[in-house]
Amino acid sequence: MLSVTLTPMQLPPALETAGGTALGTPLDSTPSACRLRLSPGEPSELVVQVRNDENQPLAVQLRVGGDFPNQWCQVGQEGNSLPAGRQMDAVVQFAIPADYLEQQPLGPGETLKLTYSGQVVLEGRPQEGGNALWQSTTPFTLVVQPHSLYPRFLPALYREVDFIGRLLAIFEQTFEPAVQTMDTLWAHLDPLTAPTTLLPFLAHWVGWQALPQWPLADQRRLIRQAMEIYRFRGTRRGLCLYLHLYTGLPLPSADTPSAQQAIAIEEVFSRGFILGETALGQDAVLGGGRPFHFRVRLRPLLGHAIDETLVRTIIEQEKPAFCTYDLTVEPQVVQQSSVSAIAG
Repeated sequence: MLSVTLTPMQLPPALETAGGTALGTPLDSTPSACRLRLSPGEPSELVVQVRNDENQPLAVQLRVGGDFPNQWCQVGQEGNSLPAGRQMDAVVQFAIPADYLEQQPLGPGETLKLTYSGQVVLEGRPQEGGNALWQSTTPFTLVVQPHSLYPRFLPALYREVDFIGRLLAIFEQTFEPAVQTMDTLWAHLDPLTAPTTLLPFLAHWVGWQALPQWPLADQRRLIRQAMEIYRFRGTRRGLCLYLHLYTGLPLPSADTPSAQQAIAIEEVFSRGFILGETALGQDAVLGGGRPFHFRVRLRPLLGHAIDETLVRTIIEQEKPAFCTYDLTVEPQVVQQSSVSAIAG
């Protein structure tokens, strides 16, 4: 009753076959071979030709669906009425965001989806109303491919030659990865965005010795702040910064009392019992008196795990060699009144 033909206006440069990939192989006009190329930021069209072979006019309804987002697709149809023995053309327009290839967050082991399946559903019914007399589902495939840059520099006459386009694609696929790497070289040199395999080189570059038990996110932050840590090594400020970067606890503020700070470093200035300089009852200490001694107190929230062994390794690395210290980890308990106030 109705014959349907799908014609893609933008063809993929290659057709995948059972034996591999045949470059420049023409695509059939059959529905099973209908493949439409989508380039980010460029519109693509799929022409749907419907012919009424019945001896009566029909009302035609066209719908498009698939596993692609609905906002990518827009259907343009001349009308719903199709006279007997006549043909009607409909255009299905597709458009994907210009940053589609950059905005997709990928986790470990995930790959970017570049192929989507869709179908065109046609229904034909009498114009005076009633149940559908005919219904057909015609599949098609959407292939997401970046647009080719090099043919755009040619005159329009040469852009239409398939051989020239495929020849330039060889050079583009060879040189463009190097060009893109140079454009994003800053991201490879920033420890926060660099590939994991490049982190040992960046750590060696700044003379940073990363411990294997550190989480990857902590290693990135510490390598990035290595020069700042070196600048204040052996000082209270440098130790606070190192502990802040590792534990994630907030830096101490001058307005917050020492007993309430998440990272508190208290220096002990007592010189102990020294004959000729100590006044009994004032600064005499029995059983103590450690010069160049300081106390480190960490107050994480309850449930915030801190590796005390690693913290001691950090303190031993940052403190002056002649100093001694005490380490105390006191988990904070959030008061019920504070929780109620936050919830309110």
